[in-house]
Amino acid sequence: MQKPLPFDLSKIDLEAFHADIKALRREIDDALGEDDLRHLYKLERWGRTCTALGLLGAGLAPNPASALLLGLGRSTRWILMHHIGHRGYDKVPGVPARYTSKVFARGKRRFLDWCDWILPEAWIYEHNVLHHSYTGELDDRDLVERNTEGLREHSMPVRYALMGLLALTWRASYYAPSTLEVYRARHAERDGEAPSKEGMTRELWLKCYLPYAAVHFGLLPLCYLPLGPWGVFSAFCNSLMAEMVTNVHTFCVIGPNHTGDDLYRFDDRPASRAEFFVRQVIGSTNFKTGGDLVDSAHLWLNYQIEHHLFPDIPMRKYQEVQPKVKALCEKYGIPYVQESVFSRVKKMVDIAVGKTSMRRGVKRAEPEKAVRPTSVPAATAAI
Repeated sequence: MQKPLPFDLSKIDLEAFHADIKALRREIDDALGEDDLRHLYKLERWGRTCTALGLLGAGLAPNPASALLLGLGRSTRWILMHHIGHRGYDKVPGVPARYTSKVFARGKRRFLDWCDWILPEAWIYEHNVLHHSYTGELDDRDLVERNTEGLREHSMPVRYALMGLLALTWRASYYAPSTLEVYRARHAERDGEAPSKEGMTRELWLKCYLPYAAVHFGLLPLCYLPLGPWGVFSAFCNSLMAEMVTNVHTFCVIGPNHTGDDLYRFDDRPASRAEFFVRQVIGSTNFKTGGDLVDSAHLWLNYQIEHHLFPDIPMRKYQEVQPKVKALCEKYGIPYVQESVFSRVKKMVDIAVGKTSMRRGVKRAEPEKAVRPTSVPAATAAI
């Protein structure tokens, strides 16, 4: 397998690109307003409608319609958590407190806003801080090529089988423990303590697994007791199938975001803020974009390039800014990768099973000591 060449930064006017990105950010901030809130409320209504319709038929019999609708409802909560947790609406004039990052899914609102396997505070630290600050680097916990190294010890059929199993379970089997682990490690380091494996296991069960299972596989089916044992059993089956729908859905639109043989991973830190922003482009991929239905189906993760340049803006703004970012990349000769989600899933799986490899590193005009950027985007500041 031919070793991919590093990306040549000497051909890019880094500072000019950085200046244009900052100007675009000012344009976005100046346009924040009521339309962004109305758009957010609409997407939330869509998700709640899916959930309500799914619940209507959940106790009648195990059926794909209810499972699909319940799954889409759960996926929509992911959309809201992702963008609100990123502080995407904190600066919108008149935003209600419940849609700000300091309130949404925090404390008791966790079960109302984002009842998932994942502890919200742990996800915010792992995703907003580590993933966005170290995209494509070894400190990026979401680096698929690194995370699947153990997979390649098996035969090829077993690799594919394990990837299929991961797709069906990944929020519980990977994301919940992974995010909690780094969150606990951060607090242990801050407090001068050694991370406890026993404490990790206990917290994983008490704060992640048991609450989610109790709500979706206990309380929800029991709501159908008036319909008798069959109603409870049907609701349980539909909730379990909805879990698979949500897992596969989120796996397919999240996993490929930074994975493929046409995207870069990095062995060092960016040498400047300008290089940091270029890395966000060449280490990310977009899917098909355009229209609320298309974008909702992709959980708004089809604007991954724009999201990594501007992680803390409302969802509606990604639709507006995407053509401008693409034009800037063309202007400066920066690769802008965009393909269908189906093509990207295949490329992700090829990386995971070892058929292909990510591109590696950058080439600078002159040797420089790589340093951590002087600051990180607002949405990735330490919690």
